[in-house]
Amino acid sequence: MDKTPATAKCPICSAPAVERYRPFCSERCADLDLGRWLKERYVLPGDERLPEPTDEEG
Repeated sequence: MDKTPATAKCPICSAPAVERYRPFCSERCADLDLGRWLKERYVLPGDERLPEPTDEEG
């Protein structure tokens, strides 16, 4: 009962992942994911954000 190892799928487009861009299939999908993080479309669960420090707080 040999099983073929599961092929990882790109989290953006579901195409098979490519080792060079793993877990993505291409540079384009990797860049799309980075853009989503930078635009804060992804969030990690946790406590509310701390207020930004003021100039007086150093």
